[in-house]
Amino acid sequence: MSALPDRVVAGGAVRSLGRAVVFLFVAITRMRCTGFHVGETMRQVYYIGVRSLVIIMTGGLFVGLVLTLQTYDTLNRFGAGDAVSTVLALALFKELGPVLTAILFAGRAGTAIAAEIGLMKATEQLDALDLMAIDPMERIVQPRLLAAIIAVPLLTLIFNLMAILGGVLFGIVLMGIDSNVFWGNMQNSVGLYEDFASGILKSAFFGLIAGWMAVYYGWHCRPTGEGVALATTQTVIATAIAVLLLDFVLSALMM
Repeated sequence: MSALPDRVVAGGAVRSLGRAVVFLFVAITRMRCTGFHVGETMRQVYYIGVRSLVIIMTGGLFVGLVLTLQTYDTLNRFGAGDAVSTVLALALFKELGPVLTAILFAGRAGTAIAAEIGLMKATEQLDALDLMAIDPMERIVQPRLLAAIIAVPLLTLIFNLMAILGGVLFGIVLMGIDSNVFWGNMQNSVGLYEDFASGILKSAFFGLIAGWMAVYYGWHCRPTGEGVALATTQTVIATAIAVLLLDFVLSALMM
């Protein structure tokens, strides 16, 4: 008898995943490319990308400071403190930058997208678009989904830049590491394609995940205040779990 609730939970999770995949497929098949869609997508890039810069830049700076502090302390015990820039760059470009940016994006912009679409559903704006023969998928979902795919890689670049700045402040300014050694080790150890480009590719996938989860939970939320609140919470949780899982899969495939 105790196994029955586990089967029910597993079955509900599988059904939810199936609905989410079908929703994404329908959204992709209904995509259009017109001047309106391009303009609306760029507007959404501003709202969910540019307005996320504060938290992305702040998070990147302090992640760089903390990562450099911990790395320098560990490496210095083995007389390898000058290699801190190598560890910093590799950890940021391949893993921490894309993953943390996607999670911060979900907390800031993903919740906003889910809440916005949820409120549209609660106030029957989506039904009104249907009555006017306007496809809500095309008008509402498409720009936000594409904007997330565009915005997350750009935000990842900024996150990495701010983290490197944090590493410079701690390593060069505070610890007195020679700047030529710091930048030279970083340049010699980081590959453009296998390290930097792979992180940007990951961030594009994470942007798809973040945008997908946000529009899906907003679209399927209950049209009540409690339903909208639950949708925003589910967006962050689902995005974080999916990003961490996908990060492992992509890292394994890219090695």
